[in-house]
Amino acid sequence: MARLTHTVTVAPLDRGWFEEAAGTLVDLLDGSRARADGSVLLADGRAVAGLRLLKGRHLRAGARYGETPEPVTPGADGRVPAGSGTDGAADGPARPGTVGAADGLARPGTVGAGAAGGSSGPGASGGVPAPGPSATVGAVVLRAWQPAHSVEVESRVAEDGLALRLKVRLSEPRRPRALGLSLSGHRPAGGSLYRFSGRGAADLAAWWAAVDRLPSALPAARPPVTARAAHRLAKARLTVTPHPADDGSWRISVVLSVRGRWLLRPVGAVALFFARRPVERGFREAVENAAAQWNTALAELTPRHGEALRAEIADALTETEPDKTAPGGPTDPWGPADTGGPEAR
Repeated sequence: MARLTHTVTVAPLDRGWFEEAAGTLVDLLDGSRARADGSVLLADGRAVAGLRLLKGRHLRAGARYGETPEPVTPGADGRVPAGSGTDGAADGPARPGTVGAADGLARPGTVGAGAAGGSSGPGASGGVPAPGPSATVGAVVLRAWQPAHSVEVESRVAEDGLALRLKVRLSEPRRPRALGLSLSGHRPAGGSLYRFSGRGAADLAAWWAAVDRLPSALPAARPPVTARAAHRLAKARLTVTPHPADDGSWRISVVLSVRGRWLLRPVGAVALFFARRPVERGFREAVENAAAQWNTALAELTPRHGEALRAEIADALTETEPDKTAPGGPTDPWGPADTGGPEAR
């Protein structure tokens, strides 16, 4: 087993500002509504950039969000190749601007259950069509929206033949107390070597308690942030523990443990014996780069509060990328999305 550890110093994040910003973001989204074309509008009428309701009712369990699919040319058999901007239905012909549903009935502007899982059905020959070189199919499914209790979303992405599923759950979103996530991935055309999974948890209440200690106090007994990953050939565990420094900054200790499985265990031990120094150097550089990005992000934040903070977050949500047409606009090739329900919540 390899155990790597490194400690860095980062700028502290103000808890009051963080919780106010989180609450403001939740309130802005909770007050939004969806139009018939799928675009999501804030209370002031501005559209949220890059977000479109593809199926279901806005801010209801099961609602699916994404962006307008790219135009795709079906094959000779009328099917759309897997991973080519849209997925064809497993048992039926594909239609422009759709992601095939599990029952094989694709509908324009919608995301079906089968495609959301990130896989594509076999073609007429029984084989899975090869994905495009850089094709991406993605959808975000809202599993729960209870701002006073929890928010849970599931992101499903298929890219270059690899299907990924990420679930994120935030407890007490207006004053976040805990964050949990799970990740799984597989290649539909591959075997067990192309499967992996991982889980992570951040106890935010424990984090704030750890950084509120006196600098002379012992570090927290249990790390507030933990993550585990598993593959057929190896398992890994990551922990992150904060501790206040004398100057008010945070000292963050990161520990990574990796253990080989099956026949890889003795082979991995030999390889680590010869490559330990480069591996340790790469781990240190990765942690220090993450700390530098954190410090840069905090330095760019303006500690606004109240209406000024609300306006800043609203501007960030509605800011569009240059030369990018909003989904549902005049140049949208597939037209309005099927929202699956009334215009407003």
